[in-house]
Amino acid sequence: MALLLLRISVVAFLIIVAVNYSGPYYQLILATILLISVSLLIGFLTPYLCAMAVALVIGKLIISPQTNSVVCIIAIANAVALALLGPGAYSLDSKLFGRRVTTFRPGNFNHLW
Repeated sequence: MALLLLRISVVAFLIIVAVNYSGPYYQLILATILLISVSLLIGFLTPYLCAMAVALVIGKLIISPQTNSVVCIIAIANAVALALLGPGAYSLDSKLFGRRVTTFRPGNFNHLW
């Protein structure tokens, strides 16, 4: 459930960034952000779409420096966290590709200590 909430948070910040955008190609940018948002909500291709979301937010920061940088930094942090954690059990990726669990056995790290 926490990853679902994180996906919703990323989408909310993306929509906030999109609403405040007023540059060239406004309709194309808005359509792209809406497509990314819907795909993230259902959990489809989450790591790749999070990378695109980070690129869009960084582009927004570069294009319009008067943007609220705190909102953009939180959006970037949320998207990076979601990309690293994955979509979670309640996602389309989980249904398409199966759940993946990483387990560490105690014997794997004996040479590090």
